[in-house]
Amino acid sequence: MLRCFIFASESVGEGHPDKVCDTISDAVLDACIRQDPTSRVACETFAKSHMVIVGGEITIPNLPKGQPLESAVPIDEIVRNAVREIGYVNDDDIFHADKIDIQNIITRQSPDIAQGVDAHDAEGKGHAEQGAGDQGLMFGFACDETPELMPAPIMFAHRLGRELTRIRKAGKVRWLRPDAKSQVSVIYDRGVPVGISNVVVSTQHTKDVKHSEIRSFIIEEVIKKVLPNEMLTGATEYLINPTGSFVVGGPEGDTGLTGRKIIVDSYGGWGRHGGGAFSGKDPSKVDRSAAYMGRWVAKNVVAAGLAKRCEVQFAYAIGYPNPVSMNINTFETNTAPEEAIERAVSRTFSFKPADIIQQLDLLRPIYSKTTNYGHFGKDDADITWEQTTKAAALKKAAH
Repeated sequence: MLRCFIFASESVGEGHPDKVCDTISDAVLDACIRQDPTSRVACETFAKSHMVIVGGEITIPNLPKGQPLESAVPIDEIVRNAVREIGYVNDDDIFHADKIDIQNIITRQSPDIAQGVDAHDAEGKGHAEQGAGDQGLMFGFACDETPELMPAPIMFAHRLGRELTRIRKAGKVRWLRPDAKSQVSVIYDRGVPVGISNVVVSTQHTKDVKHSEIRSFIIEEVIKKVLPNEMLTGATEYLINPTGSFVVGGPEGDTGLTGRKIIVDSYGGWGRHGGGAFSGKDPSKVDRSAAYMGRWVAKNVVAAGLAKRCEVQFAYAIGYPNPVSMNINTFETNTAPEEAIERAVSRTFSFKPADIIQQLDLLRPIYSKTTNYGHFGKDDADITWEQTTKAAALKKAAH
């Protein structure tokens, strides 16, 4: 970390085709949890042109036998409302909230998976606890580069996307449309962010606006108002709609699929990722809940002053209640021995799936709040994995 280098991260707007699909999948998940907090949901969405396909496996335990899922969770209505809220409601939109064709191919959760996850005994299971919903590895990360204890590049990219959406939804700029991407390259000197080398913003727009107007507005009214002034210099390069035109966007211009923006959703490539997507999955799926747990642990380690940078890894086996491994890496920034930090973490937190759900209060319809602009680094009381209430206990246990 002693050398000077540049690191870039990207974010995408709510109207990006993959984020459209994430939004729909999380909206379906929230609707199921409102119906029954113990719902098992793995919802996947595909979008292209005027078509949305919603598939996956959903079981709602309190739904009376024989009652169709659609009666409790109206998929068509949820999809249209989600697309409408994003902003695909313009007369010339091929992908339009009121005009899209919706295909529902949802089935029930596999009974083989259910018996491994549910908190009861089954032949070959060997215990009666709630087990992990799948095997896999999950990471959590935190660092002291920003007030959110997140890497600077991804937080800066998210800020740009949020501001574009705020301006568009407020109706302040009529030529803005929902699809957008941002990217920020940050200069590091001895591991500390000291400047921004370039900023890339691509935003969908109406066909009657000039590129010069878009460029001027994005630089002056978005970039310079949300990124730190001290990190923007005369050498900072601005690449605004670098193809020259971005009229055709969203699922009309590209295919959307749930779970394809896992790096945007996490740490922008700085912290590692286990490969499992978040959106559309209920918290029995450790792809989501253990990643949230990892963030909670890592953030509290950094908030406690035990390290400037912390990464946590868990690994699980399907149907088994305990993680099969846990590792903590502080990248030589620790103020206490890593072994002591690991012991303190083990004493302070429980990593069984049922305990993760209880500690983070995850059986609530909160997931639509997580979908856009990262699942981490948000200031919202419902986002429990961002709380640092365990920092004092960790610090005491480590010393």
